[in-house]
Amino acid sequence: MRSSPSSTVKWPDRRQVEDALLAWARLAGERHPELERVAYFGSYARDDWGIGSDLDVLLVLSEAHAPFIERAAAWDLLSLPVPVDLLVLFRGRMDDDIAAHNTMA
Repeated sequence: MRSSPSSTVKWPDRRQVEDALLAWARLAGERHPELERVAYFGSYARDDWGIGSDLDVLLVLSEAHAPFIERAAAWDLLSLPVPVDLLVLFRGRMDDDIAAHNTMA
């Protein structure tokens, strides 16, 4: 009788993701003084995440020179244990940024 190989998929839980995001935010704040706030929302914030869930992160900057669509590319998120969907807003233009790029229904 042949045994069948089985695999177990492990995905980081909320605590692991929060800890990693806090560590990332500390370093990012040291490197980027324009970073005012880091927040997360979505399935990890609601605690209904599952295998394959991404982390939805919002950064609020005191100043931003890049256009809205290009801001996320400037942030290195590879140290986080799950994929990240990043939204980077400039405090002075948050309402304009949200209105111009709102894809929520």
